[in-house]
Amino acid sequence: MKCREGCGACCIAPSISSPIPGMPQGKPAGERCLQLSVENLCNIFGKPERPAVCSAFAADPDVCGNSSEDAIKLIGWWEQMTAA
Repeated sequence: MKCREGCGACCIAPSISSPIPGMPQGKPAGERCLQLSVENLCNIFGKPERPAVCSAFAADPDVCGNSSEDAIKLIGWWEQMTAA
């Protein structure tokens, strides 16, 4: 599966513990990443300062569902199920 351009769910729903430019402590689940544009595109895509966890994310129907709304719900659910 390819990412849906302008989805942004992977930049909102999960927590990210790695430093992100403008967010040195990472971000909590459900908070919009500061690097996510108003068009829901990553401002640091392909740049070395992009966290490895973000670069490693691969879209999958089990995670992304059929829409951006599905993705927010599913990624949020996965976040809750895997939280320590």
